[in-house]
Amino acid sequence: MQIQLVQQTSRRSLLLSLTLMVAAAATFTACADAAPEDDATSQNTASSVLASGGDLAEPHKKDIAMQLVSSAENSSLDWKAQYKYIEDIKDGRGYTAGIIGFCSGTGDMLELVEHYTDLKPGNVLAKYLPALRKVNGTSSHSGLDPNFTTDWKTAAKDSVFQTAQNDERDRVYFNPSVQQAKSDGLGALGQFAYYDAIVMHGPGDDGTSFGGIRKTAIKKAKPPSQGGNEVTYLNAFLDARVAAMKTEEAHSDTSRVDTEQRVFLKNNNLDLHTPLTWKVYGDSYTINQ
Repeated sequence: MQIQLVQQTSRRSLLLSLTLMVAAAATFTACADAAPEDDATSQNTASSVLASGGDLAEPHKKDIAMQLVSSAENSSLDWKAQYKYIEDIKDGRGYTAGIIGFCSGTGDMLELVEHYTDLKPGNVLAKYLPALRKVNGTSSHSGLDPNFTTDWKTAAKDSVFQTAQNDERDRVYFNPSVQQAKSDGLGALGQFAYYDAIVMHGPGDDGTSFGGIRKTAIKKAKPPSQGGNEVTYLNAFLDARVAAMKTEEAHSDTSRVDTEQRVFLKNNNLDLHTPLTWKVYGDSYTINQ
């Protein structure tokens, strides 16, 4: 808390300013001396002192978000190296590729290649559009093998394809999740929790999609926009997220929540201030600035 005194022209005004300063300092001290975190009242007070803030769409914060996702998706903080990433991770979604894991079986890879083709007709991936339409909703590689992965990596060297990946990431995942988090009154950590969830689970409303996870959380705790406590609500959201992850074998390792997002939450780092240190799938990572 920063308290600034403005010079007064009278002794009475000066005394009034000093009185206000002392009162404010006393309030801050009372909050800082909060009881242990298992006391619900104290937790609410601490949360109000450590008021969340931050905009995940701010370039530096967004880069942090991308590094966090990349640590879980690609075991690397170098998210810009993932434009070329492509493999079948055997999760029933066909090929998973690119900076946030576009999938041939879920429609977002199809939309990405369509957007790339709008930006650059005749690109190296355009010929796969009929096959991508056919395999959508399945795990099949029919019409894609044997050269699709090689051509994907070739396309990844093209700045236009990189732009297309960025565009689709923002349109389908980043912008909707961050906007929803802001509407719910969440700071940068909550915005990231929403973004990471929508990347993994998709933007639908069923119980294991982002919308369903959020609805489950709201049944347990009110978000700040409804007068709830941010820490309490985020714990409820992460609980719902973990439950959704455990319904799929491919996502049953919940460390991206347990040893990443919950670590930040337990530290009351609601604004995702650096340095950040966490683990995903047993590997340790740090972002210093």
